[in-house]
Amino acid sequence: MAIRRGAFCAGEKAQLTDRKMDKITIQLVPGGYTQTGHGFIMHDDIIGVSEGTVITTADAQRTFAENPDSRQDTSGAAGTPYVRTDEFQDSIKPWRPGKKLGGWKYCAMRPRTADYVLSMPRGAQIMYPKDIAQVLQLGDIRGGMRVLESGGGSGAMSISLLEAVGSGGEVATIEIREEFARICKANATVFYGYEPSWWKVAVGSFDICCAGLPENYYDRIVLDMLDPWNRLEQAYRVISPGGVLACYVTTVTQVSRLAERLRSSGTWTEPEITETIERTWKADGLAVRPNHQMIGHTGFIVVSRAMACGHAALRKKGRAFKDTHTDIDSAASADGLDSLELRDMSDRKVRKVLRDLDGQVSQLHNPRLHAA
Repeated sequence: MAIRRGAFCAGEKAQLTDRKMDKITIQLVPGGYTQTGHGFIMHDDIIGVSEGTVITTADAQRTFAENPDSRQDTSGAAGTPYVRTDEFQDSIKPWRPGKKLGGWKYCAMRPRTADYVLSMPRGAQIMYPKDIAQVLQLGDIRGGMRVLESGGGSGAMSISLLEAVGSGGEVATIEIREEFARICKANATVFYGYEPSWWKVAVGSFDICCAGLPENYYDRIVLDMLDPWNRLEQAYRVISPGGVLACYVTTVTQVSRLAERLRSSGTWTEPEITETIERTWKADGLAVRPNHQMIGHTGFIVVSRAMACGHAALRKKGRAFKDTHTDIDSAASADGLDSLELRDMSDRKVRKVLRDLDGQVSQLHNPRLHAA
């Protein structure tokens, strides 16, 4: 995003925070206003002032008294301004009798990237900033790199990838749904103020779109889709040796299938699986404790690296007495559960434990113990 300094300008986003830490993110429109539960935020009160300025909401009388013929309401969910009509005043929410409108204070700041991502219009569910940060760090995505992304969604990950590689890099996004591709492009365009020239968006399936890409071209691949394990063959073809693959999945079954497919392919290193839990804290005098609400599980990040052609990935050998792959239902129906040796201890360890327990049980019948 272009670095913006100084006073707010028309067309850019402003984040307003009140004393309760409730936040509103709006796009500034000359002559526009945003309706809130505490009155009306006049955009002209923000345009031309610097960040950190405290603005005060207006009541309905002031709102319609100032230039009533051209006043625009931009409080809609999509943020699209529309010209006020004479019937608009009748559509104002029926406030409770005696409820004071206006006079509520907000602090105006430019939104951070994380703020923008969480407040932007979305079609598909976005990745949370905590997961995006892990993908960028564990995926080692840096300036000047070529990154292939599949699953653009609402553009949260795309914006972060564009920021990470910079104009000297290249990002290619593949999105199977055309409407999501449009949402993704629009959110990134509003974020930058223009459509980034180092970004290409393709609509279609991953395998079909990858078929036209050169081999060993991309440094990093980020997959955010339901079945990344079915895309590993094409991903390996277009990624360079040593390139990092980062997959974002949400369920344990997806993690299991992806990890096993990565291992069985022989072309990817042992997968690293992580989950990030985010918990905020309250610090108010002596009341220093975690907040009641937290962001728990959102998804898993599975990271692996591409092997050179002709070289198989090294695998840790499992112990012979453990079987973690045989399906328990098939084992029970065939040779019985004895064939499924899921044991955490060796036979020698089990015998030792039994000897110790037998000795302890025998002590219960010791006459000297009862005499005491």
